[in-house]
Amino acid sequence: MISIKETVFYDKILKELNYEFGDVFIFDGFIISEMKEGFTINWDEHMTNVSDDVAQFSGNNGSDLIYISHRIHSYSIMPSDWLKFYKQSYTLKGYGIVGYTRSSFLHVVIENLFFHKKIKRFANLETAIQWATDKVLSEVDD
Repeated sequence: MISIKETVFYDKILKELNYEFGDVFIFDGFIISEMKEGFTINWDEHMTNVSDDVAQFSGNNGSDLIYISHRIHSYSIMPSDWLKFYKQSYTLKGYGIVGYTRSSFLHVVIENLFFHKKIKRFANLETAIQWATDKVLSEVDD
C-alpha cells in the first residue's frame, strides 16, 4: 500500500492537485485520488473543489475521464453524494477502486447504489492503471 508518488507511474502525471484531505493526480484520460487518513469525504466540503479543479484543467465535465480511487488510507465517504455529483452535470467514463482491505470492497457495494455505472474493483494499482489505459485507448464504455 504505497502512494503513487513512490511508483514508476508518478513520472506520467500531467498535474498534481494537493488538498488538506488528499491528493489527486491527473493523467492522460484518467485521474487517481489518494485521500488522507481519518477524513470523511463529502461533496460539499471536498469533492466539489476537486471536480471543479479537474474540469478546469481538463476542459470538460469528466465525461471522457476515468476516476480511480486508490484507497491506501482509512477514511469515510458519503456514497449518496454521487447524486450531488450528477446533479452538477458531471459524469465519468469509468470508476475504479483499488482496495487493500476487505472493508474497502464492502463499501463498493454501497457506492454502487448511487453511482450510475458499474464500479470496477482492483486489488492493486497496476491493474487499475492498465484497465484505465486500455479503456482510454479503446474508447469503450463498460
